Amino acid sequence: MALIQARGLSKTFKGKAAVRGLAFDVVPGSVTGFLGPNGAGKSTTMRLMLGLDNGEGVTTYDGVAYRDLKQPMRHVGSVLDAKPFHPTRKAVNHLRMLAASNAISQTRVTDVINIVGLGDVANAKPKTFSLGMGQRLGIATALLGDPGTLILDEPANGLDPQGVHWLRNMLKTLAQQGRSIFVSSHLLSEMALMADHLVVVGRGSLIASGKMSDFISTSHRNAVVIRVDQTELMVRELRARQAAVVTEPDGQLAITGMGSDAVGALAHELGVRVFALSNREATLEEAFLDATGASEEFRASMGFGAEQPAFGRPGQSASGQPGFGQGPGYGQGQPPQGYGQPPQGYGQPPQGYGQPPQGYGQPPDQGSSEPADQQQRDQR
Repeated sequence: MALIQARGLSKTFKGKAAVRGLAFDVVPGSVTGFLGPNGAGKSTTMRLMLGLDNGEGVTTYDGVAYRDLKQPMRHVGSVLDAKPFHPTRKAVNHLRMLAASNAISQTRVTDVINIVGLGDVANAKPKTFSLGMGQRLGIATALLGDPGTLILDEPANGLDPQGVHWLRNMLKTLAQQGRSIFVSSHLLSEMALMADHLVVVGRGSLIASGKMSDFISTSHRNAVVIRVDQTELMVRELRARQAAVVTEPDGQLAITGMGSDAVGALAHELGVRVFALSNREATLEEAFLDATGASEEFRASMGFGAEQPAFGRPGQSASGQPGFGQGPGYGQGQPPQGYGQPPQGYGQPPQGYGQPPQGYGQPPDQGSSEPADQQQRDQR
């Protein structure tokens, strides 16, 4: 169960800084979300943390750099690509090879295949796998050494809704066991359910690091909302007490700089009738857009060629979320001999992975392929 400490991480590509002096901690017992717009340097940061890119800075796991770990898969499990395996080697043999290189028992191979729900296709070749199935095999690889630390780059990409739900519960369970989980994702609604800490970056620089609740509390969209019968009087008295007040289209007042108890007490003191009083909390998406709008690198417009930002004022990014990838469907069936129920402690794999459908063995469509080179990965 390792404390991750990243210090001074920096990387430049062709004279352009992809990562600039990043420093943050990932504490045991937590799921720490890694957020940033496209091109913010998230993938490059994770590669630097694992010593896969040459750059500046150092990352330690309980004080030890990754390159100095003996049998590293027993300490740190990682998934940086959706299909990190030889396409013609059987899935189970891919895991057996990695297990042998780190002195991991073959029974653990069976365990992790069942944990991720691939028992029925363990003897299939990964070149036939959909993007979601490839993600599951990558997660099985990360879990192989039963490590105390997981570093996962977009692990939900390509998973169906049941798979995303399973992944979220599994990572939360692993964190509750005292492990350190560091995971990036563009699915902010999912991250809001999964993570309790955040590291947020933009254009390679650190924007925020700490508890998710603290990050959300910085959003200007948090406010006390009140509806009264004497709006002008209430606005005047609130501003006299240095509170910021905005009158919303429906006539309600959105107030910052004063708590709901104080606002209610002021209304009572003034003899103002209150019809509604509540606290409005920003969502993770709203807080993220507030914090990263100025660091958005690829900004879309509402129309073709229009010189205006999409969905709001200048500096505000579009809020649409990528959809779940769709893999081939599977019917119910009995797992082959040797692959039974997953071990306890990881939750149940999602249903729907029985016998492969007719025509199984065809390569996935082009939409499930991975970027061809490192430069494309660094633009995620």
